[in-house]
Amino acid sequence: MSSDDAYARSGVDQGAADSAVAGLVRALGKIELGRPSAQVPLPGHYASVIEVAPNLGIALSTDGVGTKLVLAEQLGKLDTVGIDCVAMNVNDVICVGAEPLAMLDYIAIDRANPEVCEAIGVGLARGATLAGIEIPGGELAQLGEMVHGVDVSGACFGTVALDAIVDGRRAAPGDSIIGIPSSGLHSNGYTLARASLEGLDLGEDPDGRLGRPLGEALLEPTVIYVKPIVELLRSEVDVHGLAHITSGGVNNLLRLAAPVGYEIDSPLPIPPLFDLIAERGNVGDEEMHEIFNMGCGFTVVVPENDEARTLEMLRAHHPGAARIGRVTDAAGVVTR
Repeated sequence: MSSDDAYARSGVDQGAADSAVAGLVRALGKIELGRPSAQVPLPGHYASVIEVAPNLGIALSTDGVGTKLVLAEQLGKLDTVGIDCVAMNVNDVICVGAEPLAMLDYIAIDRANPEVCEAIGVGLARGATLAGIEIPGGELAQLGEMVHGVDVSGACFGTVALDAIVDGRRAAPGDSIIGIPSSGLHSNGYTLARASLEGLDLGEDPDGRLGRPLGEALLEPTVIYVKPIVELLRSEVDVHGLAHITSGGVNNLLRLAAPVGYEIDSPLPIPPLFDLIAERGNVGDEEMHEIFNMGCGFTVVVPENDEARTLEMLRAHHPGAARIGRVTDAAGVVTR
């Protein structure tokens, strides 16, 4: 597996995915409403916002757990994947400055299995508790002809004042970038991770570097960042940008609307699990940073004079939060 296209060789063609999304966007652009659109223009952002009343919008996002479920099924441990499902949705909704309120889940399964579904429900309930949201309903689809195993996804909505939307357009050169640690891979890059680590015993700790069994490290749930971010948004801190670091790594900062660049000069420590994947899969450093969060799960952009207060608030929830860089005037460029 070459270091240049390890992800593609493991079965994920990002170029094809980009083309597929472009096709979807073209088709959806032909929707005829018969009325003015209520959508707030936020192209490429983490969540969509629809105006529902004067100065009130609902933020919408949808996501799933992905191939982390393959490992969860293999290890017979499905009681945490619901946390991942909640996290991937609510962490996107907060990026526009919204407070998540509720989520609907969608479980596609080959055949209904009460034990499997209850285990998934345990995680969903735990995730909802951590995020402070409700799960008032959902869907269970038995798709034996299409699905082998189970897939878990969801759709989340929250509310945001239209004049309080955080889209990143106010990010300015000199602003501080604060990083909040991830718990591990979160819910991205598992196809490559599994290919890279193939042959290793999931019940053992390779080389003793992880401090726990490999399978346990891989299934560590995605961190839910809702409470500290909502607390920050309600404070006097002038939040200029919020980015959930998923596939694409810190390049996700480019989804913010401002014509600026980002210099990551003091990255958070890289957990040993990422080093293990890179070594075993012969994955180059550049590709690792393009696919994985590399230890940073969320970023906050604030004016430099708000940096200390921001760190104080975030560290009350996540002690490892730290300044990782600054905003530059090199538009569209992320440097590490």
